[in-house]
Amino acid sequence: MTVKRLLLWVPLALMLFLVQAYFWVPSYEEQTRGNPERLESFITGSIGDASILNPILSADSASSEINALVFEGLLDRDEELRLRGRLAESWEIREEAWFYLNPAASETGGADGAEVVARLIKARGGLLDLPPEVAESLAHIQGVEVLPARTFTETRKVRQGSGEGEETGIELTVHAPERIWLSLDRVDPEIFDRLRTVLGEEVLAPFQSAGLVQASAPIEEALLVRLAEELLPQTEHNPIVTFRLRPGVRFHDGHPVTARDVRFTYDAIMDPRNLSPRVSDYEPVKSVEVPDPLTVRIVYKRLYSPALASWGMGILPEHLLNAEALKREAAERGMDPEAFSMRQSRFNRRPVGCGPFVFKEWLSDQHIELTRFEDYWEGAPNYRRYVYRVIPDLLTQEMEFYAGTVDNYAVQPHQVERLSRDPRFQSFSGVSFGYTYIAYNLRREPFNDARVRRALGMAIDVEKIIRFVLYGQGERITGPFVKQTDFYDHSIEPLPYDPEAALALLAEAGWRRGPEGWLEKDGRRLQFTLITNGGNDTRKAILAIAQDAWKQIGIDVRTDILEWSVFIEERVNKQDFDALVLGWSMGVDPDLFQIWHSSQTKPFHLNFAGFANEAADDLILRIRETYDHDRQVQYCSDLHAIIAEEQPYTFLYVGKWTAILDQRIVIQRTDASGDPVYERIKPTKTGSYTFHFNRWIKLPHVPDFAAEG
Repeated sequence: MTVKRLLLWVPLALMLFLVQAYFWVPSYEEQTRGNPERLESFITGSIGDASILNPILSADSASSEINALVFEGLLDRDEELRLRGRLAESWEIREEAWFYLNPAASETGGADGAEVVARLIKARGGLLDLPPEVAESLAHIQGVEVLPARTFTETRKVRQGSGEGEETGIELTVHAPERIWLSLDRVDPEIFDRLRTVLGEEVLAPFQSAGLVQASAPIEEALLVRLAEELLPQTEHNPIVTFRLRPGVRFHDGHPVTARDVRFTYDAIMDPRNLSPRVSDYEPVKSVEVPDPLTVRIVYKRLYSPALASWGMGILPEHLLNAEALKREAAERGMDPEAFSMRQSRFNRRPVGCGPFVFKEWLSDQHIELTRFEDYWEGAPNYRRYVYRVIPDLLTQEMEFYAGTVDNYAVQPHQVERLSRDPRFQSFSGVSFGYTYIAYNLRREPFNDARVRRALGMAIDVEKIIRFVLYGQGERITGPFVKQTDFYDHSIEPLPYDPEAALALLAEAGWRRGPEGWLEKDGRRLQFTLITNGGNDTRKAILAIAQDAWKQIGIDVRTDILEWSVFIEERVNKQDFDALVLGWSMGVDPDLFQIWHSSQTKPFHLNFAGFANEAADDLILRIRETYDHDRQVQYCSDLHAIIAEEQPYTFLYVGKWTAILDQRIVIQRTDASGDPVYERIKPTKTGSYTFHFNRWIKLPHVPDFAAEG
């Protein structure tokens, strides 16, 4: 062999050796031989690491996956999507409703408080001829009381003029008229309309509350009217949810879980220093009361239909994160105790919850390891160990799944036809509860122009993405609701793929081709950067397709792919981007306040696109306050139409997912005699196949399911 050939051969041989070494992993049989612990360990792979292991602070899917195992909420949803108790053993919902009597009506001989109560008691007793729906509402009134007129003072901080000056304190003297208090055994959004039938329009007629409020210093009329409406709301709904906790539940450090921990979790979410992205879910809460260690009474300041579902939030241990604990930690670490917040705590890297798994170790960009909680209230999981491995390369994930070093694999679109039929594996598939999109930063030009956003969407052939990138494993989507629910309006058409019409819209917005072929306006080129996270080949392909499509019509687009934590923490959370490719995983409820309301556009909020629309804000609040399903559906349709018209996102598709597991992973239960009984894993209504994960186990061989019938 000549020297030249030898020099060529050595690097080639070395490269082949490295490739073999890189992809070599021990087989499943080799792993379990003499090591039965592998059968009791579930190992999963992910392209990205978690960012913060605290359920009130996290907003990424990787962190949420771990938090769901370490922490427990008061309730969650069962296989049929019905709410079920977790830390809460039971709950009840009722309402207190209030209304002020119109003082003008009483001055002209109208009914006073005593007469109103007498009329209500008479009507409730069936002594009046009333429509059935009115009689039904009255039947749910458990108590009624007159609160006498009173005068009180309150100090508020206000800004006058343009609202840009300093806040000043102003004392307000309020002359409150008589008020009627009602106690109901259910939430009744229609109660005040029903009462008008009984009491007459004049009793509940709107009154000029500003005339009943006096300010200690000159104040603008509009500001006085707003403050008066806040202090003297004509009517008020106060839904009340009372949870009763399971006795004997403990955190992983042995400390009992009590109602104080629930109240502490709420307070931590609402503490502005913590910058929790969950604030909007709990802002409607008026108070959280703890009558006894196992009872939590939550009073809402207005109608809020997602109230129950929001308490699926993982509960934090007060004794480890209260003000005293944080000050001690700050002192130990040489930090300013007054400036130290929960976001800086070591707890977020070493969490303690009361869920089925206990945190053990987190090596950044390598793995997170959990062990089962032997004292979990529902019984310890079958798996003793859970390992979340960070494997950014999808090919490596696939090879490790085949070898058995990871136990599940999210099948890539081009593999679905082959792997979903492979007899070696269990296969699960469904349509995602969520969607993929391109978001624009509406704070920046040119994205503050809806015509530009619409044109950008029309220049992209989304069907091409679904056909060639997703291999058909996706469907078009036009708006922000889960496509499988009736909150999604299927009558709204997707944007057409029409580059010529896109150019016409851009021209209308002032963008025309310059001498070099790029679109220009006022001597400035239409140029921006589109970003996404690494480790996701689909998003990487979308980046390339969008860039090419936009360049075809004269837009100078740069692209950048960032490591997941940098992408989320530095660009998304800090709103430092032009446009980005990302996806939302959604829940069943149609509450979109966090993502779309204009109040949620600050750093670390989820409306990072900066969408602000007054009509949309109104509909979002109506959806939250409506308990009637059909009316909710109509409001959702109206909101869907506004967002589809404004195009703050280019809505791309909802993906179809497929996941595979080894056939030896089964659900293991125990029969009456204590012997194990095995069941096949089955998906729930959402398509989730991990609902019974605590009962999963991996066996040395596939069991006989013949007895299933």
